Amino acid sequence: MEYGVLSILPALIVIIFALLTKKTLEALLLGTLSTYIIMYGFGFGSKWSEAFFTSAGNPDNQWVLIVCGLFGSLIALLRKSKGTLGFAGKLERYCKTQKSTLITTWILGILIFVDEYLNIMTLGACMKNISDKKKVPRESLAYIIDSTGAPVCVLLPFSTWAIFYASVFGKEPAVAALNYGSDIATYLKVIPFTFYAWASVIIVPLFILGIIPKIGKMKDAYKRVETTGKVYGETSSKFNSDLLDEYANGEGKLIDFLLPMGVLIGMTIISGDLFISVIAALFVCLVLYVPRKKMTFDEFCDIYIRGFCDMVPTIAIVFMAFVMQQAANDIGLPNYVIETVAPYLNGDIFPAVSFIVVALLTFITGSNWGIPAVCVPIILPLGASLGANLVLVMAAVLSGGALGSHACFYSDATVLTSSSCSIDNMDHALSQIPYALIASAVSLAGFLICGFIL
Repeated sequence: MEYGVLSILPALIVIIFALLTKKTLEALLLGTLSTYIIMYGFGFGSKWSEAFFTSAGNPDNQWVLIVCGLFGSLIALLRKSKGTLGFAGKLERYCKTQKSTLITTWILGILIFVDEYLNIMTLGACMKNISDKKKVPRESLAYIIDSTGAPVCVLLPFSTWAIFYASVFGKEPAVAALNYGSDIATYLKVIPFTFYAWASVIIVPLFILGIIPKIGKMKDAYKRVETTGKVYGETSSKFNSDLLDEYANGEGKLIDFLLPMGVLIGMTIISGDLFISVIAALFVCLVLYVPRKKMTFDEFCDIYIRGFCDMVPTIAIVFMAFVMQQAANDIGLPNYVIETVAPYLNGDIFPAVSFIVVALLTFITGSNWGIPAVCVPIILPLGASLGANLVLVMAAVLSGGALGSHACFYSDATVLTSSSCSIDNMDHALSQIPYALIASAVSLAGFLICGFIL
């Protein structure tokens, strides 16, 4: 059955409810509920519950949820060992002011390019205490960490994003006909035109240096720090209790941070599997901390469990985003949006429209890999039939996915960034939106100009 314009209604409900109440989980719950009420009326119950079980049974979803929890355990153990303090102590020599602290964060974010989860959780763990000492609003720290997550990952061919998107593009006959060689060789052709990623990464230092001003909620955050000295707002207080800060003082050894994180990064590069890598890092923590009496084995197990539990609110939001993605697919949202815009397209504007469509769908569903994977088999053949530049079209799809990951209130990257910086998810999402919109405008202009001249 075709639901037409009604397929957009649940997404609007999610966005409006989240903006009005600043409650992400409840907004997603309401969005999924409204989807199945539209589809099945009063008989929605069984189909609604089926969406939960389908999402929970998806191996890819399970991987994300478990990795999120394990990262919570790893960060808790690093903090208990005071390894994060040891690393932060070495970094502090480069972090004399607010600006130098944020520039250091930006540089580290670019260097840790392998995976956005790895990037986000590592930066949050090692930079939060330093930025607090320099009275940097947590919203600002979160924005910079988020901006060096997906945007950096798409610009480097060695990241998990590159591997995924290269394989998705490579399956299309129209792409194979370009004769660029391997999937990665094709991806390398796309990188220079991935305008959203370039814009997002470049805007960060312009923001730090004051060339781009503080806007909206970000401006309010800086005013709060100036007037009250508080680096986070009232809504974030619950994430910054004494229990969470009990390991924030004292001295730590650099080895207690560098060795587990070195194993984590090295294993991710070698194996390409972040789950295996974080398990290896946890094992290193065990053999590094317990024999040296940093903690007893019982304490290790207790901290491991507590760290995992600390991630439960994050896991809940990410899981509900998966259910919302399932609901959007069930009601036919991606196909409806693409079919609606298709009659008005030509080859020149097709890359720009592809960017808008993928970004919109990714933002609505919070699925920065799922939506592009669904859209590519539709968009690339359509682009080829219209005579569009397929390299630009692939770059537009990639940019749209990065924008959705970066800007969506409930994408896994946004939620994980909020968690790693210990601030309310909506505080982070709303404060970074203006800068995501600036990058979006630059990207749209780039795709329009290149669409006509290439």
